[in-house]
Amino acid sequence: MSLSIRPARASRAGFTLVEVLITLLIMSGIMVSLTEILTAARTARDTVHNVLETQTAGPAILDLVERDLRGILTYDTTRVNQLRIKNRVVMGFDADSIDFVTNSDSMVLHQLDERFVRADTNEVGYHLRPSPQNDQFLEIYRRESFGVDEEPFDGGVYQYLHDRVKAFDIQVFRKDGPDEEPVDHWNTEEGSEDIGLPARIEITLTLELAPRIVHEQLRVAPADRRTVVYKRVVRLPETLRGVEAKIPIPAIPTVASGSGSAAGNGANGAAANGTEVGGAAVGFGGKGKKGGKMGGGKSIQVAPPAAGGGGQHN
Repeated sequence: MSLSIRPARASRAGFTLVEVLITLLIMSGIMVSLTEILTAARTARDTVHNVLETQTAGPAILDLVERDLRGILTYDTTRVNQLRIKNRVVMGFDADSIDFVTNSDSMVLHQLDERFVRADTNEVGYHLRPSPQNDQFLEIYRRESFGVDEEPFDGGVYQYLHDRVKAFDIQVFRKDGPDEEPVDHWNTEEGSEDIGLPARIEITLTLELAPRIVHEQLRVAPADRRTVVYKRVVRLPETLRGVEAKIPIPAIPTVASGSGSAAGNGANGAAANGTEVGGAAVGFGGKGKKGGKMGGGKSIQVAPPAAGGGGQHN
């Protein structure tokens, strides 16, 4: 009798459904954690970029305004044409404007004949308008007019500075003191006493952080921390705030008629007598030449004697 032995069935290796589900759950948790870390890093990067950009733009604009104000020009101009500040409100935001004449070099090249030149004295102003891209912000511009004309507060070329301005407020003080009340307008009405230069000007500029991406929401910075306020105080020296009569005006100096005639008569007499008045040797030489020519001989030009006298000739 023969016995047949069947081969043992080979065992199959694999994962159960529970093991696969547990693996997928662990991998999903890891991916979610990595996504949150990357999103936080990106948002932090964008926020830092926005803050640094705003912190660079705000002081740069105020530095430019102060530079122009430090060079404000009062020479050969009336007090009415020195400075004008208007209190304006645009779309509910402070949008004050300031205009003056400064001796700061122009930032815009102007074409003169076939050359591009810059002026040493210019009309400068700072103005705001609603942003055409976003009705929640204002745009600030720097106005510059080449040289000075009869209308120092109008005309010129406008340079774009920033497009996310929330406020541009200018306060003027007649006197420099902690208890002095500010003035909103300056030299805006005919016959006003607030003309010339004030003692102090305070400028407040409010900017909002600009998103790095169009649809970014700046989740790190809340709404009340998205705006940055910059303030600058400019004090004008008292020497520039004099009365109208003390403003220096260029003029051609005049000489009294009496002193001029006396000087002329003295010069004529010295030339006739040959005495030592500046160019005495020339006078004596001329006299010697004249005598020699009349006598028919040749003349010799010699130096004058120590105490006057006529020229010698042969």
